[in-house]
Amino acid sequence: MLHLDALGPTGPYRSRKQETIHDRTGNPVATLSLVPELYVTRAMQAMHRSSAVPVDERIAAIARAGHAFATERVAGQTADEYQRTVSAVAGMPITVVRQATDDIERAAAQAYRNVHNARPVGAVGDWRDPSTRAGRAVWTRRGEVFAVHAAGNHPAVHQGWLEPLALGYRVAVRPSRREPFTPHRLISALRAAGFGEDQVMLLPTDHDAADEILRLADLGMVYGGDDVVAKYAGNPGILPQGPGRSKILLTEDTDWTSALDTIIESISGGGGVGCVNATALLVEGDPTPIAAAVADRLAALPSLPAHDDRAILPVHTLQAARQLENHLLKRAAGTKPWLGGTGIVHDLGNGSAILRPAVHQLDSPLAEQITAELPFPCVWIAPWTRTDPLTPLHNTLVLTALTTDPHLIDDLINDPTISNIYLGNHPTNHMHPGLPHDSYLGEFLMRTKAVLR
Repeated sequence: MLHLDALGPTGPYRSRKQETIHDRTGNPVATLSLVPELYVTRAMQAMHRSSAVPVDERIAAIARAGHAFATERVAGQTADEYQRTVSAVAGMPITVVRQATDDIERAAAQAYRNVHNARPVGAVGDWRDPSTRAGRAVWTRRGEVFAVHAAGNHPAVHQGWLEPLALGYRVAVRPSRREPFTPHRLISALRAAGFGEDQVMLLPTDHDAADEILRLADLGMVYGGDDVVAKYAGNPGILPQGPGRSKILLTEDTDWTSALDTIIESISGGGGVGCVNATALLVEGDPTPIAAAVADRLAALPSLPAHDDRAILPVHTLQAARQLENHLLKRAAGTKPWLGGTGIVHDLGNGSAILRPAVHQLDSPLAEQITAELPFPCVWIAPWTRTDPLTPLHNTLVLTALTTDPHLIDDLINDPTISNIYLGNHPTNHMHPGLPHDSYLGEFLMRTKAVLR
């Protein structure tokens, strides 16, 4: 059994209240310390009393920590042991966890450079810049303490809060109780690399104490569903990260057979669990042959345990898998099933189950299923015409547009509810450092201030 202590202002803290973390077969793997509200209050106060680490020191320390996170023994585990633990608990294919580990190392090495992509070209990063003698905009933090209510669906989400740390924020992370191993390991590596205990903290809590972390931070970021987005939508100090509802738009001027690999990767890459995985495919013309081809390709994906190097699909407990299956079957009522119409659960016989892909065809792009996002490869395919409004494409995190129509591309790029546009054969789950995820996080973290000296 691993013991995941809170990482507070005086070092590791093992609380009286412990939560047992199980793998997908039901076996206990670790205990997680849950800290009370008073502990949170004192920890956040300590962060406010601390000062930012000098910029050169923090950039170097983040890079060292990222390398240690990916390659060394940290918090009692080797990188391989950590990856296998996450795979077993989160049900994520081991190859996906390994890739996420590499992505976090890369993000740590480039965090400061990446966050400065958001800096206005008319601003400088330091008031000492000679141009401020004549008056200049200086890019400055909007606060000092940043809090994160982290997601547990993918380790790579923890790349994001490295950017406020690189900018000098002190960072408090409330981990997901589904997968606390990644932030625990990353914060342990950051502390070993030189960050003080009052600079970056892991504060696992129950729901009663969770809001205290956000209340006492200057700015915060929260991951969750539509309910979370609605709860914080009116709070200018909180950046909610909700469902992605990423999509693919395929018009008649594109050969869909040449785009099939892109479509399949968009739906199933990384296990199909991310907000950047495509959940809807809108097709100009008859979507039937495309739906059939997509179903054939997804049906061929193997059903393998998450620890297998060839695994592609996510694993859940058998009980959770059955619940998701029942939810899908109810949600898909009235649609044409190409794959998964009678169920999606592949029982592994050990208390866990694989979630197989699902493909359903809709009669209209306005059908309510078009917004359904589920934590496995699941796609809703609908017809679309250029005379239709862009309504079905609204509130999309990533849209892969397989079209050559410049007027349509103008409309898509100008739509304020579509966060990212990929033109051509680029899967929706394509990400690399320097590209904004949902705008640059620096746009939220920083502001420009006039300085004249």
